[in-house]
Amino acid sequence: MKLTTIHKRWVKLTSTLVLIFFFIYNVKAQQDVMYTKYMFNTLVYNPAYTGSKEYMSISLLHRTQWLGVQGAPHSQSFSVHTPVKKFDRIGVGLNVVNTKIGASNVVSTNLSYAYRIRLGEKAGTLAVGMQGGITNWKTNMREIEIYTEADEAFNDDFPSYWLPNFGFGLYYYSKYAFMGISTPNLLEYDLRQVDVSTTKNARTTRHYYLTAGGAIPLNGDDLILKPMVLVKSAGLLSRFKNVDDPYRNYGAPTEFSTDLSLFIRETLWLGASFRSSVEFFTGDSSYDSVDLWMAYYMQNGLHIGVAYDYTLTELQNPSKASFEVMLGFDFKFDKSETYHPRYF
Repeated sequence: MKLTTIHKRWVKLTSTLVLIFFFIYNVKAQQDVMYTKYMFNTLVYNPAYTGSKEYMSISLLHRTQWLGVQGAPHSQSFSVHTPVKKFDRIGVGLNVVNTKIGASNVVSTNLSYAYRIRLGEKAGTLAVGMQGGITNWKTNMREIEIYTEADEAFNDDFPSYWLPNFGFGLYYYSKYAFMGISTPNLLEYDLRQVDVSTTKNARTTRHYYLTAGGAIPLNGDDLILKPMVLVKSAGLLSRFKNVDDPYRNYGAPTEFSTDLSLFIRETLWLGASFRSSVEFFTGDSSYDSVDLWMAYYMQNGLHIGVAYDYTLTELQNPSKASFEVMLGFDFKFDKSETYHPRYF
């Protein structure tokens, strides 16, 4: 019996959803969300960023990936961090990330701590940070509509997991430059114990982040050019595992995002970026998206931002775009003072 046009569309949609599902759970995939406006929720990636702004900072960011594709990722992140007023070198913070993709939902909550070492008035500051928290992984396979009832891959739900974890990071910053390296979740967990010779396994993977950027005055503080880069890798050290380990050589291609932006009169921030990936061991690479974003800072500490990603992959057919919205608030301990935001 031939499928009707509606059935064909459902088959295509379901196939896309399944691909997205295994994009997250297969051991050859990156699991952490790649944000376009990562500079507004840096605490999610690097605990050493905690307290670096010298005042309390709150940020809320929402991302919708592949607009129009049913079951595509949606993610929200909330972060708050501050220096401890009585201890000049210490910062504390909290970040929460919620991600929904297909039949799965992941919620992570972490407390962070950073100790800052002043290298000199002009030399900048080096911060050492750590975080600890818990992640809840939950999957309802029955949310996925399938057409082959005998497909064993969809017979059982993943149980709900509560997984404790901890992470580590370094962050250097001065007035005109910054660099950070981190791994926010050091522990890896099996999400389903199965015979790896017959069934796909699911496992959390350790991710590594490298960030760097600068601020170049073009017209004093009225016009600042800001180049930035974020590099993210999953399973970077997996090939050094025992040859019999089923998770040896897992991981996704290394992702990177290059950004170039203008900060105008310490109020309007306009930027463009290019996101791609490369597999260093095979030489393969692929383009992901080109992105445009902006943010507006108000003198009372409130700032808002939006980002638009134009898809360059084969997912361009069902969805040409992703988008983000951001809302944040920065304030000093003395709320009667007005201020301008820092460069980083």
